[in-house]
Amino acid sequence: SNFEFSLFKIVLYCSQLNMTKEGRVDLSTPRWDQGTLLGRLRHFLAITDTRLLFKGEDELDKAVEVVAASRRGEDVEGYSEDQLWAAKHLVDSAIHPDTGEKMWWLGRMSCQVPAGMIITGAMLAWYKTFAAVFFWQWVNQSFNAVVNYTNRNAKSNVTDAQVALAYTSATAGATAMALSFRNLTKRAPPLFQRYAPFAAVAAANCINIPLMRQREYLDGIVVTDDKGEELGHSKKAAKKAVAQVTFSRITMAAPGMLLLPIFMEFLEKKPLYQRMRYMNAPIQALLVGVSLTVMVPLGCGLFPQKSTMDVKQLEPELQTAIADRPDGASIKQVFFNKGL
Repeated sequence: SNFEFSLFKIVLYCSQLNMTKEGRVDLSTPRWDQGTLLGRLRHFLAITDTRLLFKGEDELDKAVEVVAASRRGEDVEGYSEDQLWAAKHLVDSAIHPDTGEKMWWLGRMSCQVPAGMIITGAMLAWYKTFAAVFFWQWVNQSFNAVVNYTNRNAKSNVTDAQVALAYTSATAGATAMALSFRNLTKRAPPLFQRYAPFAAVAAANCINIPLMRQREYLDGIVVTDDKGEELGHSKKAAKKAVAQVTFSRITMAAPGMLLLPIFMEFLEKKPLYQRMRYMNAPIQALLVGVSLTVMVPLGCGLFPQKSTMDVKQLEPELQTAIADRPDGASIKQVFFNKGL
């Protein structure tokens, strides 16, 4: 029937996605369409999978070789299509897209859920004393500094002094925000006091990420055409990239840190829970983990990794440089790595 024939064509089309003309799997691009939110969500679900952290160095090195061979057009024997994609996702999770170097495991996005659930759970559980607020904000900003530096646009060099400035400023800013919020809500209902950690995290992200990537503001980031050829550096593209990453990071933390206080305020009034106070931090960490399992890939996928910008939105001098190229008239958009 016409319906069955149409269904067959759809299945055939889907089976040919990410396939070269020779029938090989094309590992030069993500498995799913990055032009859609669903495609980006599926991609980041694959590369933020915590299980990837436990892959050994030998397995990672082998995956790098397999992906490189496949990209060169070589046949990789003994690997099914799913195994090739598994190798690609392992490489994407652990190898920096700009430098080609291995990222430190603590800064990988596959570490966001386990590390984030412990740190955020602790911030939500222990927020009533100065010592607790300072310690956990310091731990959180230390972790954020590692993540931000690891996932920066590595084509923009950052000095040790700039890293130190970003780290100390974000830690000081986050602690000040948390303590100020706590003081302002001393006479407010206990529920409002529970939101001090989120206020601190949001403020710290607005400090930490721009400062950690300040080199991009000063020098601009590399923009390319659709073939990957470098066209120049743009400060306006850098501002867009940093703004997107900052918004994404706050979005990752928001559901767990905004909804969990309401649930805990309700739970702590129950007699059974009051007899199990020692479970306060573990329960909050577990619930934060559930939230982050969904929100980390969703936050990463809110905006395309390979971001775009219209040429007419760039700096006038860069617009002129592009227009003066032999193919300048055909370049309407530029592309850049926004970071994570």
